Formats: sequence, C-alpha cells, structure tokens
Amino acid sequence: MTTQPVQPTLEDLGTPLAMTPFCVVDLETTGGGADDRVTEIGAVKVAGGEVLGEFQTLVNPATHIPPLIAVLTGITDSMVAGAPALGSVLPSFLEFATGCVLVAHNAAFDVGFLRRACAEYGYPWPAPPVVDTVALARQALLRDEVRNHKLATLAQHFRAETVPNHRALTDARATVTVLHGLLERVGNLGVHTVEDLLEFTRRVSPQRRAKRTWATGLPSAPGVYWFVADGSDATGSPRRQVLYVGKSRNLRSRVRSYFTAAETRPRMDEMVRVSTGVEHLVCSTELEAEVLELRLIAAHAPRYNRRSKYPERELWLKLTREAYPRLSIVRQRLPDGADYFGPFSRRSAVEGIQAALYDAFEIRQCTARLSARRPSGSCVLAELGRCCAPCQLAVSTEQYGELVDRLRASLTSDIRPVLRAAHRRLSGLIAAERFEDAAVVTARLSGFARGAIRHHRVSSLAGCPQIVAAFRDRADWEIHVVRYGRLAGAARARPGDVPQAVARAAVSAAEQVRPPQGRQPAATAEETERIAAWLERPGVRLIEIDGQWSWPLHIGLADGDLARHALAPT
Repeated sequence: MTTQPVQPTLEDLGTPLAMTPFCVVDLETTGGGADDRVTEIGAVKVAGGEVLGEFQTLVNPATHIPPLIAVLTGITDSMVAGAPALGSVLPSFLEFATGCVLVAHNAAFDVGFLRRACAEYGYPWPAPPVVDTVALARQALLRDEVRNHKLATLAQHFRAETVPNHRALTDARATVTVLHGLLERVGNLGVHTVEDLLEFTRRVSPQRRAKRTWATGLPSAPGVYWFVADGSDATGSPRRQVLYVGKSRNLRSRVRSYFTAAETRPRMDEMVRVSTGVEHLVCSTELEAEVLELRLIAAHAPRYNRRSKYPERELWLKLTREAYPRLSIVRQRLPDGADYFGPFSRRSAVEGIQAALYDAFEIRQCTARLSARRPSGSCVLAELGRCCAPCQLAVSTEQYGELVDRLRASLTSDIRPVLRAAHRRLSGLIAAERFEDAAVVTARLSGFARGAIRHHRVSSLAGCPQIVAAFRDRADWEIHVVRYGRLAGAARARPGDVPQAVARAAVSAAEQVRPPQGRQPAATAEETERIAAWLERPGVRLIEIDGQWSWPLHIGLADGDLARHALAPT
C-alpha cells in the first residue's frame, strides 16, 4: 500500500505561531550551579506581536549573594531582604505562564531552575513547549551576521529598544524583540507553526518536516514500511526504487519519527530528502513484521539499509569428503555428502573457528588432494608436529578417519574436547604473561561456542516439518506456523476468538514449504534465528510440533563454563 502526500489534518498543521501565546522569561540567580538560588523573576507574555502582560518580582534567596553576582546584576542582599520567598511567588508565575510556550535565552539555565523549584516546593512541572532563542539564532542567522549569540549582541542586531542589563524583566523585554526578529526570519524558511519552530531549533529542515503528512494514513499497528523514490530508467520508463525498509510495532508513530528531531542519523536525513513516498504492509504480529523486513531487504538491497542486505554472502565451514578430509571455507552448501557448519556472516568469525579446530585436532591444513597410496611432499606444519602428515602416509586412512570423527563430534554433539585441548596452550601463555595472545585463543573458543549454538539452533528448526506455537500478547494471542525453519503463517487471536480455531485457520492458510536439502532451513539463517528467538521466549506455548526440536546437551556453554573447561587440567 502506497502512502502519498495528502491534505494535512489539523493535527499535522500544528499551532500557528500568530495564534500562540509566548511567555518570555528570565531569571537572575546567585550562580549557575544546581544549589544556587533565584533572586529575581521577570517575564513578558506576548501573542500575535502584542504584549499581553508582564510579571516581575525579587526573590529572597535565603542565602548570601556573592559580590561578583551583585556587581553583575545590581541586586544586593539588602534589596532582597524583604522580598518574598520563591515558594510564595512560584504559583503566581506558573499561573501567569499557563497555556504559553516558554521562551528564554539559553533556556536550559532558566528552565532548569524552574523545574528544580517545582520539585522542591511540590508543584507539578507543567512541561510546556520550550523555545531557546540561542538555539534558534544559531539556526536562523548566518555566521557573518552576528559575532556571537549573546543576548546583548542579538538585541543590538534586531534594534531592540530595551538594552539588556542583567535584570530579569529588562532582559525578558529584550528577548521579546529578539524572538520576534527570529520568527520573522524563519517564517521565510517555511516555519509557520509551533511544531515547525521546535523542529527547526533541532535542525530539522522545513522540507523534511513537510513530509510528515505521509504518516497520516498509516495505522497504529505492527508492520513493515519502505521509503521509495520514483524516477525513470535509461529508456525513460517509470522506475520505482526502494530506498529503505524498516519494521515497527506502530507504523504511524515510527514513520512519523523520520520527519522530526528524533531521527538524528545523517543518512536517514538524506534518505527522507530524496524519497517521494512511503509504502507499508500491516502484519498480524511483530515476528511477521521482522521476517517480512528481512525478506524485503534481501529482495531489494536498499542502499540506505546496512544490515541483512546480502544473505547470499553467507559462509560455511566445510569438512570435505575425500580420503583425507580437510576444513574449507565455502560460500555454498552443496548436496555432496560433506559436513557443513554454519552459516557465518563474517569471514573473521569462521576463520577463528577453523583456527580453534586446528589447535584441537592435527588435521591437515593443506589444500592439495592427497592420495591414500602415494606419498607427496610434506609441509612445515608436519615438521612442527601440528599435522599428522597424511601426505607422507604417516597415518592410515582409518587412523585419520578416527581423528576426523572426533572433530565431527565436536561440531555435532560435544564442544568440550575443543575447549580442553586449549588448556596447555592457554596455561603456557598465561604463565608467560602473554595475555594478548591468550585473549586471541579465548576469543576463538568463544566464537566456536557461539557458532555451535547458532548452527544447532538453525539446523534443529530446519529439521521440523511443522511447528505451531502461540504467545500471549496482552489480551491477544500471537500464533505462528513454522515449516522447516521458515515462517509460513501468522495470525492473531483477539478477545472473543478461540485461539485453537485461529491456529487451525492459520495452518490451513500457511505457505506450502518444500523440504530443503540436508539440515539447512527453507529460509535465510537470520530469519530462522529470529523465529528461534521467538520460540525460546518464556510463555510461548507449543500447539503442535512435527519433528524433533532440540540440540545436544554439551553443544553450548553456560556463563563461566569457558574458563572452567579451557583452564581445568585434562
């Protein structure tokens, strides 16, 4: 379903600046720390360019005013001795500012004091929209227009009648002139509402914010969305390109966030700028949205997606089928009777596992095809005792086969021999204080343990013709049909529905999946892993299972087991 620009709703249009009341506030304090106190509050309420009222009062800080502050502001201890306490004047100010957008120059300072005062005296913070004229000036004014963004500099630039003098009401009046001057400037940049103004201060361009209407027609439901760009190919024919694919449990909220300051990634800003529309598809469950996202990314390889784009680049560790088998890193899993371990997304990961196996088993590392009858030239590894030298016929095919069987068992049923084989080397490295080298060996073992778990998570689901499972999501039931490691169907049982009946309907409507070759899944490994993660969640209930969904007891590691097995004496 395609979402094109539509007529904005009142919600999308926002609050016009001309109709918005602003409360421009300035505080004078005993310092800038969190423990300092307010000595004066000054505020001016304006709307539509007209002054609606002013608020000013000295405040007794109940502490000494530092001499430097007294010289800067002109406010002395004697001036505030008879002034009301902050707890007395705070309610009056909050009432004065009710319904207004709060404006201040360096707003974090003034708002910080006001928030702490509300917390101290037990008043709820009203959380009004806040506009910082410093941030606004930095966005709206060019570098050669003003030498800095101090209030006095900006007041002079906009020809304010009131000169700032570090007194609250005077500075607030000067800030009003600065605010009006900045609003006039940004109005020419397409900023016409409070929402536009807030996003502008956060460096969201008007062109980007104008596309927020694309989210108007989207539902607040789980699903996938993809940004597209319409253009033409070399022949002039219309061409639609998928730029980015994402998922969310709330499509409307997530897509809308791309047009606000919540999205800070530069590449996403560029993507929104070149896109011409958004398409979406509602899903029954979040898992269905995750899986569909993976499939769309694999199908379109969008240039602004970074992950999951090229599942065909997965790597496998292959134990070849020949007289003297060897370990080989390959890109395809073929129906050749060999043993495959994986898949892996990074070559460094599979190379680390290969090295861990070489450390544990004296299997040959050469790539030549060896004869079981005729010897060939030996290699350095054989001379160093790191290889059993089948090239020299130092071992028979039966003896070498026993070595290969032990290696195969470490991949398929028990990883502990690989961990224990590293004991001698790790102990020597630690004794020699070669901790960096020991860390490399430990990283290989950890990678091998993670790879073993991943391999068996994927292959165990791949061997199940069908799994039907349900999970309670608040008042609903999420129901999934999994066939050979592929999500074949998804449904949601609402209150009043019979979950078993919804599950039966989901099975009937589910995708027909052909049995894959070997123990590889009928989907990408990443999709099968997402399904496995959902099935392993606490609270998931199995409705039906065809096949054996399990993996060997000693194929993974609990916390601390790596050190226990690798460092314990054999």
